[in-house]
Amino acid sequence: MGRRDTGPERLLRRALHRRGVRFRLQDARLPGRPDIVLVRTRLAIFVDGCFWHGCEQHAVLPKSNRAFWAEKLAGNQRRDQRNDAALAALGWTVRHVWEHEDPEAVAAEIERAWRRQLEQS
Repeated sequence: MGRRDTGPERLLRRALHRRGVRFRLQDARLPGRPDIVLVRTRLAIFVDGCFWHGCEQHAVLPKSNRAFWAEKLAGNQRRDQRNDAALAALGWTVRHVWEHEDPEAVAAEIERAWRRQLEQS
């Protein structure tokens, strides 16, 4: 699976765009290179794959080479935590979206947060 433009990411972007939420993609200047960035409201969104980021509902450790995969996936989670902390230190709000989440429901939630933050600024 590619690092960007995954199916779940595209669906969420379309849902956000239909709601009038404008964003940037893959901002390399930010820690972790968030998938979707709402600059004015400083909201960084990551669309996480269940396997690669350890979804408690869907992630299953492969049967072969378990020790390697356990460490690899734990390392991904530690990296996510470091990136989240670095973004928070820069004043950003971080939202992780699982690939299995309904993009319309997530987009509605993000839109509400986005509009609230715009009203406060």
